[in-house]
Amino acid sequence: MSTTLLPVIQPDLEACCTPLTREAIDAERADELARKLKALADPTRLRLVSIVAASDGEEACVCDLIEPVGLSQPTVSHHLKILMEAGFLSRSKRGTWAYYKLVPGALGQLSQLLDVTASR
Repeated sequence: MSTTLLPVIQPDLEACCTPLTREAIDAERADELARKLKALADPTRLRLVSIVAASDGEEACVCDLIEPVGLSQPTVSHHLKILMEAGFLSRSKRGTWAYYKLVPGALGQLSQLLDVTASR
């Protein structure tokens, strides 16, 4: 059984983590942030992130994500793809199944960006 790992693109930590209240953001950064927030703004995707995070090793097979959210496999896969594109999940393939894992620090980076209490 082979394992195929997809590359994880690491964001520029300094650019992504300066709180919004510290400096005005440009249009490109606003588009990127909006894409990330839209990815998490869906109740099903929030549940999927939570289920993956609560799973052993913070990793879950797509086969284990279908029943808890009550959606078909193609629909769950679509939601997972959006979360991957937003940088919250990574995927590895094992045989015929895909396993999803939280990208280390992805949620923390978003929380730092939105931290309005950070010193100016």
